[in-house]
Amino acid sequence: MLRCCAFLAALILVGFTAFEAHADRRVAFVIGNSEYRDIPALKNPDKDADDVSSTFRLAGFDVFVAKDLTKLQFEEQFRNYLAAADGADLAVVYYSGHGFQIGGENFLIPVDASLKDAADIEVQAVKLNDVLEQMRSKSKIQVIILDACRNNPFPRKDYWLRDQLIAAGGTGLAQVKSSLNTLIAFATEPGAVAYDGTGDLSPFSSAFSRRALAPNQEIRTVMAAVRRDVVKATDGKQVPWENSSLIDEVVLMRRASRPALPPVLEKVVPSGVGPVALGLPEPVDVDGGAVTVSIERPPALGRLMLDGKPVATGEPIAGKDLPRLAMDVPKGSGAQEEVDMLAYATRDNWGGQSQGILVFRVKNGDAAQGQQLMASLEAEQKQQVLERGIHITGAAEAIENRDISVPVGVGPVPLKLDFPTKDPAVSLKLASYPATGTLSLPDRTLSPDSSLMADEVDRLRYEPQIGAVKPLIVGFEIRADNTSSKPATMKLSPSVEPCDREAGEPLDLQGVVPGLLPNEISTNAVDVCRAAVKAYPDVARFRYELGRALLAAGKVDQAKKAIEEAADKGHVRAVFELGYLNATGTGMPANRKQANTFYAAASDKGDPYGMTSWGRALFNGYGVERDTTKGLDLLLKAAAMGHTYAMNDLAAIFTEGRNGVPADPARAVAFLKAGVERQDMYSMNLLGRNYLAGTGVEKDPKTALSLFQKSMDLGQPYAPGSLARMYRDGVGVQQDLAEAQRLFELATDRGDQSAAYDRAALEMQRGDKADQAVAARYLAFAAALDLRNEIPDAKATLAKFGAKAKTAALKQMRGELKSKISADGSLDDQLVKTARAVWEQANPRRDLF
Repeated sequence: MLRCCAFLAALILVGFTAFEAHADRRVAFVIGNSEYRDIPALKNPDKDADDVSSTFRLAGFDVFVAKDLTKLQFEEQFRNYLAAADGADLAVVYYSGHGFQIGGENFLIPVDASLKDAADIEVQAVKLNDVLEQMRSKSKIQVIILDACRNNPFPRKDYWLRDQLIAAGGTGLAQVKSSLNTLIAFATEPGAVAYDGTGDLSPFSSAFSRRALAPNQEIRTVMAAVRRDVVKATDGKQVPWENSSLIDEVVLMRRASRPALPPVLEKVVPSGVGPVALGLPEPVDVDGGAVTVSIERPPALGRLMLDGKPVATGEPIAGKDLPRLAMDVPKGSGAQEEVDMLAYATRDNWGGQSQGILVFRVKNGDAAQGQQLMASLEAEQKQQVLERGIHITGAAEAIENRDISVPVGVGPVPLKLDFPTKDPAVSLKLASYPATGTLSLPDRTLSPDSSLMADEVDRLRYEPQIGAVKPLIVGFEIRADNTSSKPATMKLSPSVEPCDREAGEPLDLQGVVPGLLPNEISTNAVDVCRAAVKAYPDVARFRYELGRALLAAGKVDQAKKAIEEAADKGHVRAVFELGYLNATGTGMPANRKQANTFYAAASDKGDPYGMTSWGRALFNGYGVERDTTKGLDLLLKAAAMGHTYAMNDLAAIFTEGRNGVPADPARAVAFLKAGVERQDMYSMNLLGRNYLAGTGVEKDPKTALSLFQKSMDLGQPYAPGSLARMYRDGVGVQQDLAEAQRLFELATDRGDQSAAYDRAALEMQRGDKADQAVAARYLAFAAALDLRNEIPDAKATLAKFGAKAKTAALKQMRGELKSKISADGSLDDQLVKTARAVWEQANPRRDLF
C-alpha cells in the first residue's frame, strides 16, 4: 500500500515540470547629473538615480550608479561598466541629466561641460551613439533609457562634428537608429522637451521605477504603462517614446522561481487522539514574496485542522501557517496500519507554483500501544525542535564574522561557506545585500529580497563589481519554520589579482585596473601572471597580461604565444597587440597588411587602441586604401573613450589640416588639453610646443616650460629635447648650454633622434674645442634611431668626419656593449649599427605609440 501511494505521489508531481535554469548576467549603469557647473542645475536627476538604481538592484542587476559625472569620470566608470558587461545577456544604461542634439547626433552632457568653443563638444560631451556601439560589442541585448530631452542650455549654437561645423538643435534629442535586439527609450518624443515635474522625481523616472517593479512584465509592456502614466501626469505635454528592434523578450523584474519545499515527506499519525501536528516545513519564496497554500488532495482517513478549525480542499492558507497544520484521524481508523496521503500546492505573488506530498501511516492510538506511540511522537517532535535550534546556531556560527577575499574580474566566485545543515526547514533571508556586485546561485541571481534554502548555501557565489574594492557586509536572517531566528553577518573583501596590478593595461575594456604602461611593468610580473593563468585558465585577460610581462622582459617568442592564446580565448586587446607585433616586426617580419587585419578586428569589438591604429591607417592610407571619413570617425571614437594617443593624432591632423580636413589649431589644442587632463605625457610635450610657438593659443614660454618639465618627469622620450632647446636658445629661461647638453643626452638615451642630432650640433658649435668623437657618436645615434628617415642630414654629416674621430667613437661604443657585434660594412655603417645595439642594450621603454 505504501508503494502504491508513493507511485501516486510521483504521478501527481509529473505535472510540475522541471527545467534547467541559469543565472543570467544583467548589468545596469545608472547616471544622474544634477549639479552642473556652468549651466543651471537640475533638481531631479540625483533622486532619479537613487530610485532607478534601487529598482534595478531589486531586479537582480549588477548596478553601477554614478552622480554628477565629469567627462573624465564618465570615461572611467563607463569602462568599468563595459568590462562588467562583457558577455552579458542584457546591458542597460539609464541617464538622467542634460542632453541635446547636433546634426542628428545626440549628446549627453557631463557636469563640467562648458561648450564655449566649437571643438568642445568632441572633448567635453558624450555621444550617445558611441555609448550604444560599445554596448553592442559587449552584450546580447542593449537597453538605453534617457530622461534627458531638455532644452539646450548653452549659448553657442555651432560645433565641430567630424569635418564640419554643425548647428545644435534647440530642443530635445534626435531619433536613434537601433540595431538588432536593442531598445532605446526617451522620456519624450524626438525633438520635444521633458519636464522636471513637481516632486523629487521626474515624471518619467517616477513612472519607470513604479512600473518596472511589476513582476514578469516584458519591457515593451512596461514602457507602454510608463507612457500612459507620464501623459497623465503632464496633461499630455510629454509623451515618452521608444525605438525597439528587440527579438528576444526582456523582463526586468523576473520572478520565475517556485516556492521551495521538499516534494515528498513521510509521517506517522495515531488515530483517536485528536489533531496531531504534521510538522510540514514552511514553504519559502526565494524571491521574497508571500506564499499561499491550498490542499489539492485531502487525506481519506481523517480531516485537516488549523488552530482547531477544519481546512477545506482548495481553501487558501498562509504559507507561514503550514507548520501548524494538523490531522485528526477518528478512533477506529488504523486498527491495522493503513497508508494515506495528502497533496498540497503552494503559490507565490509572481505566479510561481510547487507541489508537496505527505505520505503518512495511520496507526491505532488506543491503549498502551497508542500511549507509547504518542510519547514517541512527542519525543520525536521535541528532538526535532532541539535539532533545528542547533542547526540554526551552527549555521549562524558558520557565517558570522567570516571575511572572504574575492578576486575581481574572474566571474562569480564560490564562497565555500561549508554550511553545517541541509535541513529543508532551514532557510536564509538576505537581511543586507552587498552594496555593489551580485550574489548568485548557479540557477539564479539573488536580489535584496531573496531567500535561499539550507541545501543551496554551499553553492552561493559572489561577483565583485569592477572598480569597487571596499569591503562589503552581507547579512542573513537564519530561520526554521516558526522557531526563533538568528542573525549572521559576514564580510566580502574584493581583491585585485597581483597579475592585474603588475601587468594590467590602460583602457583595456576587459580589464579591471587603470593599468600600466609597458615601461612600468615590474620584473615580478611574469611570475605572478603565470600563477594567475594557472589558477584561472579560462580568464583570457591573464594570458594577455602574461604576454605583456614577457614582452617587457624581452622574451618575445614566449610573449607572442601567450598573446595568441589570449586572442583565441576572446581577449580583444590581445588581438590589437598581434597587430602591433606585425606592424613593428616584433618577433616576426613586419607586415602592415596583416597588422591592419588585427587592428580592424579589435576596432570592430570597440577597443580604443584598435580604433586608433585602424583609424590612423585608414586616414593616412597605411597599407590600405585611404578612407579619410572612416579613419577620422574612428579616431574621434577612440578619443571619446579617453585614448590620448587618438587625441594626439587628431591634434596633428587639425593643426596642419590633412586629407581634406580643414586646419583649426584651436581644435587641435582642445584635444591636447584633453590629453593633458588625462596625464598623457605625449600630449604635455605637444601642447608645450604649441605654447612655445603660439599655435592655437597665445605664446606662453612659461607654460611650455612647465609642460615640458612634467612630461620629462613622466618619462616621455622627446620632452627632454624640447626643454633642451629652450635652454640652448635662451627662450623663456636663461641660456644654459651645459643644461641643454645634459637634456639632449637624456633625450638620446630615451630614443629621440632629433635630440641626438642637436647634441652633435651643440658639440660642433664649440669650434676648435669640439670633441669630434663625441659629435660622431651622436650623429651615429641620430641615424640609428631615425627609423622613418626624418633626418637624412645625420648620415650625410657623419660622412664628412675624419676616420680618426669615427674610429674613436666606434671603439668607445663597442666597449659599452656586453656582446660582440660584427665589423662588416663601412666605418659609417659600423658606427650606426653599433649605436643601435648600444641603445637596444639599454632596454629602453617600449611604448605603444
